[in-house]
Amino acid sequence: MSTNDNGLSATRAPKLSLLSERNLPLLATAIVSLAALALIGQFDTWVTLTLAGLAMGMMIFVMASGLTLVFGLMDVLNFGHGAFISLGAFAGISVLLMLPSWTGADVAFLNIAAILLAVVAAMGLTGVAGYVFERVIVKPVYGDHLKQILITMGGLIVTEQLIYVLWGPDEITILRPLALQGSFTFGTIAIEKFRLLAVVLGLIIFFAMRWTLNGTRLGLVIRAGVENREMVSALGYRISMVFILVFVAGSALAGFGGVLWGLYEEVVTAHMGMNVMILIFIVVIIGGLGSVEGCFIGALMVGLLANYTGYLAPKVALGSNILLMVLILMWRPEGLLPVNKSR
Repeated sequence: MSTNDNGLSATRAPKLSLLSERNLPLLATAIVSLAALALIGQFDTWVTLTLAGLAMGMMIFVMASGLTLVFGLMDVLNFGHGAFISLGAFAGISVLLMLPSWTGADVAFLNIAAILLAVVAAMGLTGVAGYVFERVIVKPVYGDHLKQILITMGGLIVTEQLIYVLWGPDEITILRPLALQGSFTFGTIAIEKFRLLAVVLGLIIFFAMRWTLNGTRLGLVIRAGVENREMVSALGYRISMVFILVFVAGSALAGFGGVLWGLYEEVVTAHMGMNVMILIFIVVIIGGLGSVEGCFIGALMVGLLANYTGYLAPKVALGSNILLMVLILMWRPEGLLPVNKSR
């Protein structure tokens, strides 16, 4: 075994290098946060902005995680993903509007129960819609990215028109359930209750996805399918069924995220999904296609940067995430934590 001038084995140096390269993206969020603290200068303001950014990032992650899995496993550019966000938002908000005695009660249990029912309704509807979308629209264009872009964008437009038919052309405003209005205050630090809930729900979704992908047989098949689809098929697994399951799950997660985003904005519109798709694609690209962990880190960075720049330089805020994407792709062209594929 050869050694270098410091007496270290030549085989150990690459491992240490790989370890540091792997850790740098994991530390990127902390680096951005600490840099913002130095620029803002006020700790209480920084804490408020950080929690707001984390909440925004968590909601974007919930919406984007399904899309990154769909592209990673199925190699499908689904520009219609935003349709499920809008559809889920309208379904969930409709449930909340039908439960005014629950959402308006000064009882946290009833408020949370109303939100859970809204989420279940949204995920159920968008899961079914995702199944139909995959079978009717996506299946005929597997392997052709140009056709996928055109036909899924068409599906998005058609879905928006269906929303106009079912719910009308006007936007719907809604107040958050009573228990989620207002803020917790700790001295001069104010933490909005809904943003705190969004952070908790986002973390639950992230760890649930990690456990599913890393701790179950289904997750093993999905991860293997992302890396080498042909080999999984050769081993006798029905990869087409896995495709459908992932697409349905991704659509349901988009619906879940749509409910959270609607409550976050306190208004839902038919084109809200299309509007947020820009942020979602930025997150998927900078995180690394097919990587749930990369998507999570990317979403947090996007949410934090949007809030920090909105406070420090409002005129720069609109283009800050584009700049973030450019800088990250110049540093790591495949994204923060790309998934190695063998196709």
